[in-house]
Amino acid sequence: APTQQAQARIEYVEVRHAGQAFRLGRYPIHYHVNGNVSHSYVRGCAIHDTFNRAVTIHAVHDLLVEHNVAYNIKGHAFFLEDGIETGNIIRYNLAVFVRSSSSLLNVDVTPAAFWITNPDNIVSHNAAAGGTTVGYWVRLSSHPEGPSVDPTICPRNVRVREFTNNTAHSFGR
Repeated sequence: APTQQAQARIEYVEVRHAGQAFRLGRYPIHYHVNGNVSHSYVRGCAIHDTFNRAVTIHAVHDLLVEHNVAYNIKGHAFFLEDGIETGNIIRYNLAVFVRSSSSLLNVDVTPAAFWITNPDNIVSHNAAAGGTTVGYWVRLSSHPEGPSVDPTICPRNVRVREFTNNTAHSFGR
């Protein structure tokens, strides 16, 4: 099991006009290669009118993301990045008006409100409403990608920890 490496508790803050377009890794809220963050959370935040995603979880385990609202987001809103991320709890969040962005990765041209790359996470009681493409996109690669590349891990063969009571409507496709 990963050891505790960092702790960040972000609670009841408004994040507006954040994230830098055309800059990889410059997201409004970004947990980046921190390993086990089991005492960390993003809770009750309003993230809106962003230029590059909302909440990014990159090579992080056991993060709690709950009761947040993401509105008018360019690119993916709630984003598990490489496929190595496990044990995270993403629940009771609302993503509204998630828009296409050509300012970062190819996958942001067809964004999802919730982009899931490893099924070993809890994704429950979330709502996605209105946007360019889809509410939930479960994209399972044969191995984690990017800096987290690991040929011994295969997200496609991992059991779903939990994916329940999520809703999506009014998307482009």
